Amino acid sequence: MPNGSKNTPARKANTKRPPSLDHAITVDAYFDTLADWLEREAEAERERMVRRRQIRDQTNVERTGETLVRMDLLDHNTGLAGRLVLDFGKPGEKPLPQNRLKVGSPVVVSDNANPADKGVPGVVSARRPHTLQVAVDVWPEGDRFRIDLSPDETTRRRQVAAMARARDASGRAKTLRDVLIGTRPLRFSEPKEVDFLTSLNPPQQDAVRFALSAKDVAIIHGPPGTGKTTTLAEIIYQCVLRGERVLACASSNTAVDNLLERLVAMLPHVLRVGHPARVFEALRGHTLDELVDADPSNEVIRDIRREIQGLMNAASKDFRGKSGHRQRREIQAEANQLRSQIRAIERSIIRGVLDRSDVVCTTTTIDDDLLGDREFDTVVMDEACQSTLPSIWQAVMRADRLILGGDHQQLPPTVLSNEAAGAGLRESLMQRMVNRDGEEVFRRLTVQYRMNESIMRFSSDMFYDSSLVADASVKAHRLCDLKGVDTTSLTETPLMFIDTAGAEFDEELEPDGESKRNPKEANLVVNLVRELFQAGICANQIAVIAPYAAQVRLLRNRLDAPELEIDTVDGFQGREKEVVIITMTRSNSIGEIGFLADTRRTNVALTRAKRKLIVIGDSATLGINGFYESMLEYFDKADSYRSVFEFDS
Repeated sequence: MPNGSKNTPARKANTKRPPSLDHAITVDAYFDTLADWLEREAEAERERMVRRRQIRDQTNVERTGETLVRMDLLDHNTGLAGRLVLDFGKPGEKPLPQNRLKVGSPVVVSDNANPADKGVPGVVSARRPHTLQVAVDVWPEGDRFRIDLSPDETTRRRQVAAMARARDASGRAKTLRDVLIGTRPLRFSEPKEVDFLTSLNPPQQDAVRFALSAKDVAIIHGPPGTGKTTTLAEIIYQCVLRGERVLACASSNTAVDNLLERLVAMLPHVLRVGHPARVFEALRGHTLDELVDADPSNEVIRDIRREIQGLMNAASKDFRGKSGHRQRREIQAEANQLRSQIRAIERSIIRGVLDRSDVVCTTTTIDDDLLGDREFDTVVMDEACQSTLPSIWQAVMRADRLILGGDHQQLPPTVLSNEAAGAGLRESLMQRMVNRDGEEVFRRLTVQYRMNESIMRFSSDMFYDSSLVADASVKAHRLCDLKGVDTTSLTETPLMFIDTAGAEFDEELEPDGESKRNPKEANLVVNLVRELFQAGICANQIAVIAPYAAQVRLLRNRLDAPELEIDTVDGFQGREKEVVIITMTRSNSIGEIGFLADTRRTNVALTRAKRKLIVIGDSATLGINGFYESMLEYFDKADSYRSVFEFDS
């Protein structure tokens, strides 16, 4: 911790060991603990941003994935609620480097030439290979810009406010709160027969009936490929059929849109709210932006927007001298007044759209100003294991009943503060309830529709009590069954582990960085990808997954195939491909495996492949860990173990 931090009261508290929920025996103690964790996480985010802005080498700062520098302002327009929507790109239309600035990410846009510029806050509203679109309320100063991922203080304030409401809750909200905390027992009614809209398998049908019988909370445990989102969509449909209003949410925009895609085919009044985001063309008619835009009252808004656009065009001209800067500020002030008029008209339209919606879809970072005091009969939360405990209370406090969907055996929530993570912040509500209440609170989906049985079996045995069953449609499918694919030693079998032990495939630190990479493993990956191409596999059917960002960067530089996806494990959760190559990267003399020790991360990587899984790793390094020793034995028993010496260098 920096010198002098003890002089700051907030930080003085954080020098103490963080509290654990194990000792939180009262409601106040419970929420005091969550507040402590949340403040530690906020402090970690602020410190990381300060360190990032102190990096003078702008090439190195982009390696973090949290910053883009030397960005040109390419275009601008006015979006919903009068927001400025700015398109940024690299000079010369160069592609953007790998970054973590996803749709919905909070950012700060500042003057690239002025390190002291505090910038203006914004939210990423779209991203493309060559451009990043950011929604802001104020025009940023500068000729060229820097965009930093920023601590989301607005979301944090909303979380604190929601926890305060939960702490003082009464009536129905108090009952649900106490069930979630564990001071009140779970309650279920007798499951009723259901007339299913979707063709579901028996475990999925049982999960739907179970969720509908819950009086307070139910969990749907969906291992990889088992149709969790399909099941949640059926639950939502059945709730609406019973006259309920539903809030459907998830921690990521992608998961929300996956739910939305299913729901719009099932129900007529489904609404997607939140910041402007990339949505499939067929779904855009269900977004708040489109529905507001289609309202007859919006003609007045269009006229005002045209006026604002003219003012912004005038403000973007090259003003010189003090009078010029004053003139620009006056133009911007006039534009801000017009935006206020737009907001008043849009608020009325938005209320009407919300009132007509049976299902509202949003991320768990709920815009409380937009939804107001609306409550819902059922709140369905997908990706529940990706949400920290402090982040769920905004949704919970709007719920009469809560349905959680996810898989606690995959990636936990992302947490920056090591202290808070160690105390319990990385443990989601779903994981805590499954550990505490067992089968009483959840139903597991067990029929999976993604993986060849041989790919599925190891994860099923290690993480899911050997309960998963491969559907007949995928049980034996192979790469060579695909049209146009040759039958080769690489395409006719579903599994392969390539052992690099003894071949001096040593890991190294990325130059001027802290992330690990393995150049010789990268070379082997390149050769395997080329062999797959030669066998007829298309680039968009292949994924390469690495646990370290440095290995991802190295491979992206060596493989020039735009449709070939190369990403970290975290970046590929929820995805699937016909063939997946995993480069484990770690190879050293002391058996150090770093965060590979979190085997849930490896479970994600191992379950992305449909027809072919190739793992490259050093058995001497990995095998010291019991989990990886079991993995190596599994590949060996499946006759899928190969030494790197069997391959051409």
